[in-house]
Amino acid sequence: MERLFNLDAQLIFDACTLAISMFVLFTFLSYMLFEPVRNVLEKRRQAVADEQENAAKDREAAALYKAEYEKKLKEIDKEAEQILSAARKKAMQNEAKLIAGAKEEAERILSRADAQIELERRHALDDMKQEMISIASMMAAKAVSASVDVKVQEELLDKTLKEMGENTWQS
Repeated sequence: MERLFNLDAQLIFDACTLAISMFVLFTFLSYMLFEPVRNVLEKRRQAVADEQENAAKDREAAALYKAEYEKKLKEIDKEAEQILSAARKKAMQNEAKLIAGAKEEAERILSRADAQIELERRHALDDMKQEMISIASMMAAKAVSASVDVKVQEELLDKTLKEMGENTWQS
């Protein structure tokens, strides 16, 4: 037999046997080793993809929660402002009521004081009239007892009236 490329038949047979055994070994190893490794790698790839998908969903949910939280914060701020506004308004109303009550009380005190002053003035006038009556009766008693003539009596009366004041007697 002739040699191809200076190769003998035994070498070609050994090379073919080696190639077939390598193919069988590669197939066997790929089935026994590579397939489980591929499965592990596929599972890992799927787990990573699931984690990325979950992370994206979590980011979206977090963004929604953040937007909802910010919206609630704004609503709470508005509600707090409304509560403060209502409290200020109520405080102003209470202040106005207190001021009005204080003014009414001051007016009542002033009117009572005016009434008391008027009562005291009338009482003083009544006391003065009583004094004048008693002085006039004493003068009349002296005039009668002294038998003073009419001219002296009129002088005494005029003098007494001038001392007391005509306005006091006439009121």
